[in-house]
Amino acid sequence: MSRRLTLSAIAALLGPVALVAAQGAPQGQQGSQAVVIKGRAPVSTETLKLKLPRPAEADLPNGLHLMVLEDHRAPQVSFQLLIRGAGGYFDPADTPGLASVTATMMREGTTTKNTQQIAETLETMAAAVTVSSGLASTTASVSGSSLVDNFDKTFALATDILLHPTFPKDELDRYKTRTRAGLIQQRTQPSFLASEMMAKVVYGAHPASRVSLTPEALDKLTSESLAAFHKAHYVPDHAVLAIAGDLSMAQARKVVEPLLAGWAKSGAPLVAVTDPPAIGPATVYFIARPNSVQTSLWLGTQGITRTSPDYDVVNVMNTILGAGPTGRLFTHLREEKGYTYGAYSGFTPQLYRGNWTASMDVRTEVTHDALRDMLAEVTRMRNELVPQKEFDDQRRSIVASFALTLENPAAVLNLHVNRWVYGLPVDYWDKLPDRTMAVTQAEVQAAAKKYLDAARLQIVAVGDPTKIATMLPEFGKVETYDTNGKRVQ
Repeated sequence: MSRRLTLSAIAALLGPVALVAAQGAPQGQQGSQAVVIKGRAPVSTETLKLKLPRPAEADLPNGLHLMVLEDHRAPQVSFQLLIRGAGGYFDPADTPGLASVTATMMREGTTTKNTQQIAETLETMAAAVTVSSGLASTTASVSGSSLVDNFDKTFALATDILLHPTFPKDELDRYKTRTRAGLIQQRTQPSFLASEMMAKVVYGAHPASRVSLTPEALDKLTSESLAAFHKAHYVPDHAVLAIAGDLSMAQARKVVEPLLAGWAKSGAPLVAVTDPPAIGPATVYFIARPNSVQTSLWLGTQGITRTSPDYDVVNVMNTILGAGPTGRLFTHLREEKGYTYGAYSGFTPQLYRGNWTASMDVRTEVTHDALRDMLAEVTRMRNELVPQKEFDDQRRSIVASFALTLENPAAVLNLHVNRWVYGLPVDYWDKLPDRTMAVTQAEVQAAAKKYLDAARLQIVAVGDPTKIATMLPEFGKVETYDTNGKRVQ
């Protein structure tokens, strides 16, 4: 890195965003002053200036885009091959999880090695290779790391896994047996039930609503269906290979190009993604889970795309509301009221319109008050300007947190991969501090009114029907479901 950030510099940026627990409130006082914000370092008012190291970039003959970020501080190399069009977004509607299982099973055997031989080879080299794809992702990835002396061997193995998987039936059968048990177990988890329902509510029938395999889809999977998906979607036309570590572009190409020479360009166009249908009116979705000792509470709505001009404003808004332990949700609901161990919010912008959610688990007896106060914090974001000091602290915390990630070359390279995938300007990350500090209080309030609109803010609650069902109508129209997702009322 051309420039280092010391911990003291980061502390100066964070300034008074340090939490100190109070000794307790006087008896009889409602609520507590459990968090005291104290300044522990001089606060710089200047915006941090950054210039990320740029990777060398090249387009290979088969359409693959290559990025190499040199970093000679350690004799290590990491790589990520991101294949657009190979994610779960492109699963058939009746087979959610096809892309995810295809990715998982690619490491279970190739034309030259079985799963045990692959594992032993990696262990011998102290290397790693993984293949993954999310159930709603538009991409699949082949990732790995090794010492620089073993990069050629590690990447050769990764290429074998990429190009020559055999999807052995015995390994697939073992995977199905393990997964069936997991599918049963996950339905006992309130957090899973809540996230599953929220995805359906926010996305409808859109591919982004998929959060898990189903037993029916699992039964349909065969070695032949996995091989067919692999053949159709694992093509280099719209892929990017990003490498970070102790080697140059010339050295990387010397290894990569011969190994990938047989990965032919398909000529297939990049399939466009679409936004989910408009979300419905605000509703309370109650999942009745008898004998629950706590309640899982989620708020959610549709958000923005990653290329939205509102991205930086929404990021500041969400950070203030609940992105971490200095957010209002955590401070109020945990530290002041003691309802929960943690309350957080987050937004997931995608190529398509993503979501915004907030969640917490609370004791059953405080369900009503916790949900009331959670909604009150969202209302406060819409109705009031954020006080200047809080606003400045949180903007600085975004910049400082971002700066801390830049010591990791793989993380820096991943930023450039994101820039490439979303078509962002080449200096996009260099200007993040300036863009963040340019966000205004009025813009944050306007974003809250727009994206956290009460008329479209959905509530999901998972808990004991005998104890909390009567509390929920106060918060809107209630629909009741069982733990299998079937509506019962």
